[in-house]
Amino acid sequence: MRYMLNTLGATASAATLVLTGTLAAGVAHAEAAEPTSLYAPSAMVLAIGRGDAPATATMERAATLNCAPTPSGTHPAPRAACDELTAVNGDFDALASKPKHPCTRQWDPVTVTASGVWQGKWVDWSATYGNACEMRENLAGSVVFSF
Repeated sequence: MRYMLNTLGATASAATLVLTGTLAAGVAHAEAAEPTSLYAPSAMVLAIGRGDAPATATMERAATLNCAPTPSGTHPAPRAACDELTAVNGDFDALASKPKHPCTRQWDPVTVTASGVWQGKWVDWSATYGNACEMRENLAGSVVFSF
């Protein structure tokens, strides 16, 4: 009986140490998860789809773009896309350029969207082009929707 009590006491003490260690590790982990610096987040989902409205377009391609604290995401050129957005202060309309080549007048609408946060402010932007050629011409030279 004495052996059994000692075993139970040792087991209870070990459990207390494990739980205390777990709690301490949990507190240490929570402290380590705090940001080391403050920054305004910039993270978006960019998409290209077929259709004349963002809500009804069939999405064909999408990419994530995180610009703060460092450029990353599934976008193939996150640094260049972030630099481009920084240059226009996150104004997606400013990415458009004058078309250099004519496109057919075929109506096969393409909608591009950007949803998320740019420097701490909500972004919900979209543009619809008559067809893929018009989209390429209007966004020529822009890396943001090149995925």
